[in-house]
Amino acid sequence: MAKGIILAAPRSGSGKTTVTLGLAAALKARGLTVAVAKSGPDYIDPAFHAAATGRPVLNLDSWAMPPELLDGLLAEAASGADILLIEASMGLFDGADVGAAPAGASGRAADLAARYDLPVVLVTDVSGQSQTAAAVARGFMGFEAGVDIAGIILNRCGSPKHDAGIRPAMAAIGLPVLGSLLRDKRLTLPERHLGLVQAEETGDLASRISELAALAAARFDLDAILALARPIRPAATVMPAVRPTGQRIAVAKDAAFTFLYPHLLAGWRAQGAEISFFSPLADEIPDDSANACWLPGGYPELHGPALAAAQVFKKGLQAFAETRPVHGECGGYMVLGAVLTDAAGQTHEMVRLLNHATSFAVRKMHLGYRRARLLSDNPLGPQGMRLRGHEFHYATVSDPGDDAPFVELADAKGLSLGAAGSSRGLVSGSFFHLIAQEE
Repeated sequence: MAKGIILAAPRSGSGKTTVTLGLAAALKARGLTVAVAKSGPDYIDPAFHAAATGRPVLNLDSWAMPPELLDGLLAEAASGADILLIEASMGLFDGADVGAAPAGASGRAADLAARYDLPVVLVTDVSGQSQTAAAVARGFMGFEAGVDIAGIILNRCGSPKHDAGIRPAMAAIGLPVLGSLLRDKRLTLPERHLGLVQAEETGDLASRISELAALAAARFDLDAILALARPIRPAATVMPAVRPTGQRIAVAKDAAFTFLYPHLLAGWRAQGAEISFFSPLADEIPDDSANACWLPGGYPELHGPALAAAQVFKKGLQAFAETRPVHGECGGYMVLGAVLTDAAGQTHEMVRLLNHATSFAVRKMHLGYRRARLLSDNPLGPQGMRLRGHEFHYATVSDPGDDAPFVELADAKGLSLGAAGSSRGLVSGSFFHLIAQEE
């Protein structure tokens, strides 16, 4: 039976991903089968985890996923592994707003720690502080019953003396220091507007992971970390998140279309659907044998000229949509529209299956959990079906067009955000990222 640990932090930017990559690679180098999962909605970090472990990475979300799906995905993530590392999103106790969800179902990594009795190792950025780091950790230790803060890793220490000055304070509160890393700009992974630059675009990723593995082996107490891990209870089944949009689904996949949760693909396949992939950037079209097409999110705003020039793709998708459903999420929704304006203010012609326009020149961050209700019968489900997911984008709708809206959105508390997205004929899309059907 696999054992598990949660790697969490007081806030985003503390270095959780760097520590997780180093620890995963170091344990793998010891001959262990290492798995990683990501708590909360995140498309980018899991690709780095997969590069370090050689295994697919699943997301675990206590707000968006029904309990049975969450239990099944945890068991699936741990299947065949010796150790499962779960990397938290944001801070350990960050999730949906207070009052927006029942206890234990707010999307926090702390929910997973309590539900599955898994120990938490804090990854703390100690730059600019010394003994105060212990006061912060002590607050975490007593904050919530059922969440066991079992150890700490000190990240971004200024020097060995800085590291040594913190350890007695941690000993005084009874929290084991399981390792430390010195501040080093070379360990910082490159970022862009939605997070880390994608794993497949990080050309030196293999050497970075090797360097992190060597540092973790030298500076972390791997035996102590493994001794903290606790067994993961198996689940009987993995229930699908949503029904497939077709029997054979063509999915866009390239540098512009990368954001699709693995549990959705796995769930579709478990229900008998066949998946084929194509690249709009390579001017490819959906497989003609497919009876549905899905354009995931990604970074179309970085590839406007190439997408505008992909005439075979655009005409092929227009022909496909005459008889078969096409759905676009976030970046996919932008590409289904009439035009896309990039950060430089240049406008690029898109597929025009929907008639809205989007802009990355005019930016506003949209971030948060979303409840969605379908406003008409759709490949995702019948009118009135309720779904859960999230939004995270900076692009804006510069012209909404006159298509019918696709969904009615609300935030995690249920506060209405109004109608969103577009629907015309067999084509639909919105900035909403689907995670699961609501119970």
